[in-house]
Amino acid sequence: LSVKMVSQHQSKDSGSKKNEGKELGMVAPQDKSSKEMKSSKKMKFASSSAETEPTSQKTISDDSKTGRGMSTMPRVVKRKLQKLRPIVEYNKKGKGIGQAHSEMQSYIGVLARSRVPLVDKKWSQIPKDIKEQIWEAVDMAFVVGQGGKNSVLSSAAKKWKDFKSTLTRHYILPYTNDKEKLSQPPETDKFIEKAQWDAFVASRLSKDFESVDSQHAQIREKLEYNHRLSRKGYAGLEDELEETMPGVEIDRSTLWKRARQDKHGNIPDPKVAEKAKLI
Repeated sequence: LSVKMVSQHQSKDSGSKKNEGKELGMVAPQDKSSKEMKSSKKMKFASSSAETEPTSQKTISDDSKTGRGMSTMPRVVKRKLQKLRPIVEYNKKGKGIGQAHSEMQSYIGVLARSRVPLVDKKWSQIPKDIKEQIWEAVDMAFVVGQGGKNSVLSSAAKKWKDFKSTLTRHYILPYTNDKEKLSQPPETDKFIEKAQWDAFVASRLSKDFESVDSQHAQIREKLEYNHRLSRKGYAGLEDELEETMPGVEIDRSTLWKRARQDKHGNIPDPKVAEKAKLI
């Protein structure tokens, strides 16, 4: 991908970094590490509006202190200080792809976990002002593009739901007979308030939840052919295949098989491998 980075303050560099910057059409500060430079080459940037600084500064600084998402947060914070917003890119089907999209999704996850109260409610019951804060924080850190606010909040809703599910499956249900283990939130999620945690644990140990969870378990068992894709999803996979297989039409069967292969091109699950032979 070609890279364009626009900043309000240009800084000079020397040697190979200076030449590299000219070739890429990018302006980088002197303290930019090689790892960050590698990440930047994958993304296009736009300069941030000065008016958004007060709200954005508070939101991102606070989020950088949370346990999960730490690999993404320092980059988001640093770019914010440089007034740079990565431009999220999309494939021809309108699905988000690339490094900026992946980092945005990580950031949305951090916001969903740390900003939305841990309550036994549906997303539709969450106050609108909290959702608005999430959207503003993401919009200040990234050029969202297609989908805009609706896509960001839909992603936040799913990540919030997944977060509660993870807490339930890994930190509550395995310790139903260990009150001490259930007395405090996980070490990775210390931002959860004690009162919220206690109420959430109680709701997850109730008879009503036990019945609902049993129904969901039965549904999960029917999902026999789970893919091995991470955050990039099918859209990211399709984008990769189009780059490595130019001129070849990527149909659904190809995507299905490649999504279930490991890094060596094999399908580890025998049942899935047999299914792939029939496609």
